[in-house]
Amino acid sequence: MKVAVYSAKEYDIESFSKVAEKYGINYKFYDVPLTVDTASLAEGMDAVCVFVNDNCNKEVVDKLYEIGIRIIALRCAGYNNVDLNACYGRIHVVRVPAYSPYAVAEHAAALLLTSIRRIHKAYNRTRDYNFSLKGLTGFDLHGKTVGVIGTGKIGKIFANICDGFGMNVLGYDKYPAPDFKGNYEDLDSILCKSDIISLHCPLTDETFHLLNSDTLKKTKKGVVIINTSRGSLIDAEAVLQSIKDRHVGALCIDVYEEESNLFFNDYSGHILNDDTLARLISMPNVIVTSHQAFLTNEALANIADTTSDNLIAFYNDHVYKNEVCYHCPKHDKCVKAREGKCFD
Repeated sequence: MKVAVYSAKEYDIESFSKVAEKYGINYKFYDVPLTVDTASLAEGMDAVCVFVNDNCNKEVVDKLYEIGIRIIALRCAGYNNVDLNACYGRIHVVRVPAYSPYAVAEHAAALLLTSIRRIHKAYNRTRDYNFSLKGLTGFDLHGKTVGVIGTGKIGKIFANICDGFGMNVLGYDKYPAPDFKGNYEDLDSILCKSDIISLHCPLTDETFHLLNSDTLKKTKKGVVIINTSRGSLIDAEAVLQSIKDRHVGALCIDVYEEESNLFFNDYSGHILNDDTLARLISMPNVIVTSHQAFLTNEALANIADTTSDNLIAFYNDHVYKNEVCYHCPKHDKCVKAREGKCFD
């Protein structure tokens, strides 16, 4: 089996090369993203493997189908970059639903602690032998209220971490989890009661710009916002204005709604064309990491194994538990009960 891996970084090449022989898959790595112009690189291949910022719109899907590709293997959980309607009946789509929920949840906690205890500022100071404590006063997490929006695997683990700090944990999810360590409330209650809000929900039409100029006004003055899920859950311009208005106390993001042409690349020494991101980064109470929450050895190994399993299952007609199609969200479950492929 020959698979074209797009947007391949050194860590992708290392992790997928380790499992290639075990699964009998020949991975060919390309450092360029998948676009309509680069889709032809997959000609003669059996499948393509893509990441969060690769473009799988209708035009790209049409091109892939034209050159004989019948499966798109996402090496990530999210699939909002794929036109599932264009794929249905022609190209199967599989994903990695849970590569390491601990990695993302722990990164969210790391961002929170770094922000409220000014670790990043202290690090920069002491590098210059400045040992003053001025301006480094933080606050205790113990006793604070955290609102966890999205209580899937990652959200539940983050809630457990917060519970360990002695925080009051609130949760919001359309589908409450019985083992969630906290109390469920409606979204407005989460917004108005929480000292810290952490986003762990998928990007859908319903959650697009979940935090916007209207919803941000409902939050507490000084609220800390964390987003390690999808960039477009937050209206970046609205949160920037709220920071400038001294309402949002801190913003910690590992994702950004216009990240596709920025993140995973080195632009040091260049002028950043994205004015909103540039202004956010310039704020003293904003921490931006470039979609690295998933980046642990354990997660990379799980991604490579699960992606390879998905590809082998496709060609051996096994049960297709990780397939994605546009039908499922309409029915809140797989209409085929994960038995066989989504379509023939």
